[in-house]
Amino acid sequence: MEKETSHLAAPKQQLSLTDAIAIIVGIVIGAGIFRTPSLVAANTNSDTLFLLAWVLGGAVSLIGALCYAELTTTFPNAGGDYHFLGKAYGKRIAFLFAWARMSIIQTGSIALLAYIFGDYVSQIYHLGQFSPVIYAALLVVLLTGINIAGIRMGTGAQKLFTLAEVAGVLMIVVAGLFFAPASAVAPESLAAPVDSAGSFIGLAMVFVLLTFGGWNEAAYISAEIKPGRQRMVKALLISLVLITLIYLLVNIAFLRTLGHTGLASSSAAGSDLIEQVWGTPGLRLISVMVAVSALTSANATIFTGARTNYALGKDFGLFSALGKWNTKSSGPINAFLVQGGIALALISLGMVTRSGFETILEYTAPVFWFFFLLVGIALFILRKKEPGTHRPFRVPLYPITPLFFCLSSAYLLYSSLMYTGIGAAVGIGVLVVGGILLFIFPGQTAKKQVKQSKNVLVN
Repeated sequence: MEKETSHLAAPKQQLSLTDAIAIIVGIVIGAGIFRTPSLVAANTNSDTLFLLAWVLGGAVSLIGALCYAELTTTFPNAGGDYHFLGKAYGKRIAFLFAWARMSIIQTGSIALLAYIFGDYVSQIYHLGQFSPVIYAALLVVLLTGINIAGIRMGTGAQKLFTLAEVAGVLMIVVAGLFFAPASAVAPESLAAPVDSAGSFIGLAMVFVLLTFGGWNEAAYISAEIKPGRQRMVKALLISLVLITLIYLLVNIAFLRTLGHTGLASSSAAGSDLIEQVWGTPGLRLISVMVAVSALTSANATIFTGARTNYALGKDFGLFSALGKWNTKSSGPINAFLVQGGIALALISLGMVTRSGFETILEYTAPVFWFFFLLVGIALFILRKKEPGTHRPFRVPLYPITPLFFCLSSAYLLYSSLMYTGIGAAVGIGVLVVGGILLFIFPGQTAKKQVKQSKNVLVN
């Protein structure tokens, strides 16, 4: 009976190779490419190492995506990581992950996107010392209110905003590679190492892989792609090669126009590049494009994040207030309010430390890589626990490939702990609070079985 239910619940295999590539590329390329290159440049001491970090990011992402492809095709479920962790480790770890998504990962993503929005809108109209913070907070309040009111952006608007995002990326590549004046950067700065204490490649990779973020969710379509083991591999390979090439072109354009030192010191590299090439009119245009891109991503994250928290409230009695659905607005109002409050608190944390984007990245990174590591280990556990389960796709070169994924996740967890500041400490502290709740309210945090994770909507 269980097998029959699982079969009925499986997604239909209807996506072509082209469909899969378009979806993966569309999910992965986001507003981060307009902000994180500056942080990568600040943590690498040469152009070669800077560009190598982006190539490594593509390779690590591909290996991780292959591991996720096995999990998603073998155990198709809308709960994603929540479901895999529950099957491998039990409901307590699944609860801890759900807690982390609510208080750290999802809300951290909202705060990061809000800061990107604030940085670029500030290029258009500056509000003073705390301009990015003010714009970031206003964005969270506005989008949370819109979602509570039940107003949704139409599909046409979403497509238009996505087009603006792609146009922004192309604009930077074309401007930097073909229109940048020869005098934009002193020739020696193109190859000279950055004047810094050294290179922190581990921290640089944390920033790079943030920009590649989304492939783990894009891998969920592996259950919907048309039959053929090699088709999924091709979709992942082609998509991540394309993304890596696009990112390399963007970063070569940044280096050519701003130089390594100029890029490392920029908080809005896209705007700085365009201003050098086309002046103020171009600056305003690219700033609007990036701001719209960040707004679109933030709205989608707020929408799906609240529904994840709603599922948390339905599954665990301790958070039952989040599990209430408002029929008038067709949404979980309490979940929206709590999520918005946490995001605003994180924006405030960034303001206190005076390095908003970096602080929030530090806050999310250790917890994010901790659970990525657990998912990688889960692949080994589930192979042992359920050896007879049919696996439509098996990760190539097992166990070497998933072992490399686990080791890279462990290294990035280590890097995000060793080379970061107060943000990481706060994030770990919040995760520990979730662990304490498990012991104080064991009955409340185990209200329902993890099999109900099919109701969880994952961003």
